[in-house]
Amino acid sequence: MKRTTVALAVGALILGGAASASAATASADVPDAIMVPAGNTEIATFQGYGVQIYGCPAGAWTLIQPAAVLTDDGWPVAIHSKGPTWTSIVDGSSVGAKAVASSPQPGAIPQLLLKANSNTGQGIFGTVTYVQRLNTRGGVAPGGTCSTGAQTAVPYSADYAFWDAS
Repeated sequence: MKRTTVALAVGALILGGAASASAATASADVPDAIMVPAGNTEIATFQGYGVQIYGCPAGAWTLIQPAAVLTDDGWPVAIHSKGPTWTSIVDGSSVGAKAVASSPQPGAIPQLLLKANSNTGQGIFGTVTYVQRLNTRGGVAPGGTCSTGAQTAVPYSADYAFWDAS
């Protein structure tokens, strides 16, 4: 899949989905498995809209990367990309993280707790310690086998809660 195709898919999701999406927050029912440890404070929650990009290296779909835009009341504030990494388009700060726990979500990619492993910049993501991916919808890899070299982009949405140590 060409990068322009991914960009168009993400753009279409933003324009088509942001206005009608629910603005659920991290305070909703969060499974115990992905709770953030004590001593951290939620600093922001954004709605993410985009695609999970899958490739077929050897007859089975494998996640390559997410490509999503995070919004605040429908306004783009960050880009979510491979790493996973979140980069603010407002102040340039970023956070990279690694999944440390997951919770299944029927018909969707799992909800996650991710621990930050890199921060850059002085902005919103500069001190993030944990990220939660919550309220996931869609994004599941296609079923069955695939032709080696094939790629596909599956639409998804999620709420992303960002935390820092207090």
